[in-house]
Amino acid sequence: MKDERFGKTESENKELAEVRKELAEERAAMELYGAEGKPEEGLNTETGVSGGPMNTISGVLLDPQNVKPDDIRLYDIAHPLSFICRGVGQVRHFLSVGQHCINCAKEAEGRGYSDRVVLACLLHDGAEAYVSDIIRPVKVLLDNFDEIENRFQEAIYAHFGLEDLSEEERELVHLIDDAMLWNEAKELFAHVEDLEPPLLSTIPNFKVRDFQEVENEFNLMAVNLLHRLGDSRL
Repeated sequence: MKDERFGKTESENKELAEVRKELAEERAAMELYGAEGKPEEGLNTETGVSGGPMNTISGVLLDPQNVKPDDIRLYDIAHPLSFICRGVGQVRHFLSVGQHCINCAKEAEGRGYSDRVVLACLLHDGAEAYVSDIIRPVKVLLDNFDEIENRFQEAIYAHFGLEDLSEEERELVHLIDDAMLWNEAKELFAHVEDLEPPLLSTIPNFKVRDFQEVENEFNLMAVNLLHRLGDSRL
């Protein structure tokens, strides 16, 4: 049935109303997070910095300067990490950060480490789902990048019940991350012909894989580990 005033069908008017509603909600969110350039009403009232909210794939609007554990979603980590390439793409073939994390988690399992450490290995680059993968030679040139990245990473750990990781557990994660990096370098980087990477207890998968396949495996590993730890937070 047509609305004689506008020459539109009832269905078209309903769709238009939905679009207007979505735009109004988006505008309200933007104003709430300070995207209109009003620092005093924006994201960070302490610094006066207002860049607007970050919009994740699951639809969460979060403040990059005040990330909370409740802002974190497993989907927002697993999905983008399957698309982000290690070494900013300066590699012989594609290897996702998601696959790197899976390899690290399997290595932790292979070494007989606790489920907490295995889960931490799986999530250890989770912040890159929000800030991307910045290679170490560049990262050291960015004044407060570590602070920003750590803010996200600690929120991720807290969301999944790992806020109390001990220094020893963190060191185990770091050692596996480094060992996997050097093994990736031997396989994928240029000018490393003479490199002798640390021995691993597992055989990591450095093959090019389908994005969805990596995402699904990441999700499944996380769910199984959380189940074993008696935690249902996703």
